[in-house]
Amino acid sequence: MPDSTSPAPVLARIASDASCLRRALRVHSADRDASTLAARITDAQELASTALRLFLTLSPQASRPSPGDLLLLHRVAQITKAAQDATAELTAALARAMENQRRQAAATSRRVVLIGPTPQQFIESAADLLDRIPALCDAISRDRPKSPCH
Repeated sequence: MPDSTSPAPVLARIASDASCLRRALRVHSADRDASTLAARITDAQELASTALRLFLTLSPQASRPSPGDLLLLHRVAQITKAAQDATAELTAALARAMENQRRQAAATSRRVVLIGPTPQQFIESAADLLDRIPALCDAISRDRPKSPCH
């Protein structure tokens, strides 16, 4: 029976999901529509939820956490933050895209002045944040001692 306290399977899923989402954001940037972007936001939210559930699962295990336990919790918190920040960036991209469409529809001339970061810039920022997650998962796996007795 696998060790129920081992975060390895969850970390592997988080790293895989983050990589898939990052690829989807970088590959399909030209043909982005609002519903696709909303689906990517949902994916990022699920990723953040999974990481936060892992944190909650691991945090009560040690009444007096060791430095290694604290490092693990810190890294899982960093993963959660990166996923939540990516969600926020994608949400900002969606809001900016909708604002741009609204301005273009309301424009009386053909030329519309758009200010601030573009939706694509927010999407690229989200992809950069997601890029960090597999490395953090790998760092946790490297730091966790393999215990054959558990």
